[in-house]
Amino acid sequence: MESFAAFATEITPKVELDKEKGIFLIEGKSLPEDVKVFYSPIIEWFDRYIQEPNPETIITLDFEYFNTASSKMILIILSKIREIQKHGNRVSVMWKYPQYDVELEEAGEEFSELLNIPFTFIPKVSD
Repeated sequence: MESFAAFATEITPKVELDKEKGIFLIEGKSLPEDVKVFYSPIIEWFDRYIQEPNPETIITLDFEYFNTASSKMILIILSKIREIQKHGNRVSVMWKYPQYDVELEEAGEEFSELLNIPFTFIPKVSD
């Protein structure tokens, strides 16, 4: 399966998805002008990955900020992770957030409760 990568910009996150290396990462700011255009290839990649997932999938979500439209796309991606879990594979989400950003921390908690998949919350200390 081919890997997928996108470089971070001022309004879009870095994305690295590599089944062979076991890397599933989205990090940075997410406020693209058209969330569907940005996130569709990522969602399509996960649709293919679900067909033959690794025995364990650990996705790292490390956002500085995301807008409401992006949160809907993040929910879709996390729903794909839940689907992998339903088929008996181990999954977990590493939710990284700026240490004092209560909104981002709570957003992760809401995703975790909504989808009932294991999350590890990692506050990042500012430089």
